[in-house]
Amino acid sequence: MGLGSTAKKVQKLADLAEKMYKRINHMVEQLQDLRGTVDETGARVEEIERELEQHRTLLEAIAEEHDIDVDSAVTDAVIQDAEGADPSGDAASPEDPDTAGTPSETTEDAD
Repeated sequence: MGLGSTAKKVQKLADLAEKMYKRINHMVEQLQDLRGTVDETGARVEEIERELEQHRTLLEAIAEEHDIDVDSAVTDAVIQDAEGADPSGDAASPEDPDTAGTPSETTEDAD
């Protein structure tokens, strides 16, 4: 085994090290992007929680104005949901061609 063989092995090792260095840098960039996404998502969740609390407060005030027991209404809704019942009583029948297969709610894709 001469110097030529050793030089080839050193070059191969250097090439492998360069590839690994590039891969690690790429992974670091991905991790930084992921951290940014997690931070943005956390901020969105906090904002949604604030809005939910505002909505809850507003609904409780409206319910109180109309003498509605919020706790029993929530309990009833949970029971109906667990039983698979539509709280409005307007469940679409699969045999009804006008409502079969149509979604009852639409959702928007958040950016």
